[in-house]
Amino acid sequence: MRRARIVVLDASHGNEDTRRNFRRELDADLVEYDVTEGDVPTSVEFDGVVVTGSRASVYWDEPWIPAVKAWVGDAIDAGLPILGVCWGHQLVADVLGGEVAAMDAYELGYATIERTTAESRLLEGIDDRFTAFATHSDEVVELPPGAELLAENDRSIHAFRKEAVYGVQFHPEYDRGTARRVTEGKRDGEASEELIEKALDSIDDENYAAACETKQLFDNFLQIVAESRLDGGEQAHA
Repeated sequence: MRRARIVVLDASHGNEDTRRNFRRELDADLVEYDVTEGDVPTSVEFDGVVVTGSRASVYWDEPWIPAVKAWVGDAIDAGLPILGVCWGHQLVADVLGGEVAAMDAYELGYATIERTTAESRLLEGIDDRFTAFATHSDEVVELPPGAELLAENDRSIHAFRKEAVYGVQFHPEYDRGTARRVTEGKRDGEASEELIEKALDSIDDENYAAACETKQLFDNFLQIVAESRLDGGEQAHA
């Protein structure tokens, strides 16, 4: 069987860390679109979809965002397996009818997240209580109708599923360098100095090693994509 053909909707405004991280973690043939430049696919002829993080908010009045939402809606209608990460998590929730809103303060640094009792193929092999890097000032405050909560902490919803669509608020793709650069980048006033220093302190060998467990979800997602292809589009997405 040929390798999966995955479209990556890159909303990172050209961030090289984003490109490198997803290219490393996704063992598939990737077709990348810089959606912040207005570049979106012209069809949904792919095996699966990944939507990256972004410094934008899904509710901003930016000219490129409606086109991304419209295409993702078409991909959902076509039954494609979709994985949204951070901003992508919020975008797919919004497209499916959920609600995204600003938080009262950043969640930044390595965080402890707990899986719910809902079973999910996406999180197979990941502990019930796990560590992951988070950086966001928006969150999904209301899940889409019919969606299942998969993971959360005291700050946010961190994972959900609706049929073949998955969202994770945390960043399983991050390496330590990315985590540090993103955190340092918040010194422009986005986050408090206290929070930034606390987040930097969390970027150590122990937390990074623990967080690498979450990279399993990329292999899980590709397995979901592979089974969807074998089923001719009938999703194996429990």
